[in-house]
Amino acid sequence: MKTKDCILFSGGAKGTEEAFGAQAEKIGVEEVNFSFEGHQTQRTRGIRFLTNEELAKGDVSLVYISKLMNRKYNNAPLFRKVLQSIWHIINNAQEVFVVGKILEDNTVKGGTGWGAEFAKICNKTLFVFDQEKEEWFQWTGSAWKQDDPKIRQQHFAGTGTRFLNSAGEKAIQDLFERSFQ
Repeated sequence: MKTKDCILFSGGAKGTEEAFGAQAEKIGVEEVNFSFEGHQTQRTRGIRFLTNEELAKGDVSLVYISKLMNRKYNNAPLFRKVLQSIWHIINNAQEVFVVGKILEDNTVKGGTGWGAEFAKICNKTLFVFDQEKEEWFQWTGSAWKQDDPKIRQQHFAGTGTRFLNSAGEKAIQDLFERSFQ
């Protein structure tokens, strides 16, 4: 797979998305960072501001997400827009890479968890690097199994926690090195 044929879909936010974008830029992978007016991003390369109409396409019931993920979500307008922009990131990707923490109920911690759950719903290949366990896991459809993934699709998503640690940063760097040698 040639780097010039690939696109990273992300959000350009601090932490994981910033690290994915830096790796993409370093090797010549195109970036599309979905954002919206008033949202702080660290990455400006490939920024794509979503209109209100486009954001609405990614709208989802917070009641539904709360039940699906066994937690309560804030109904603040900013948070809703973040969830809507995550919909665009996952919807445009063929496979999804997330950095965060896998919880006991097989969901991923935080707002990032919606991206992982949406990838499951869409039956997309999903990998999560659990920063506490310091390992990559692939969703099999019913459980997580340890894996050392490679980026295999031209359109892939990179998202996750704003609180990226050194293990998570190294995992992203290693992922790109394994995938684009």
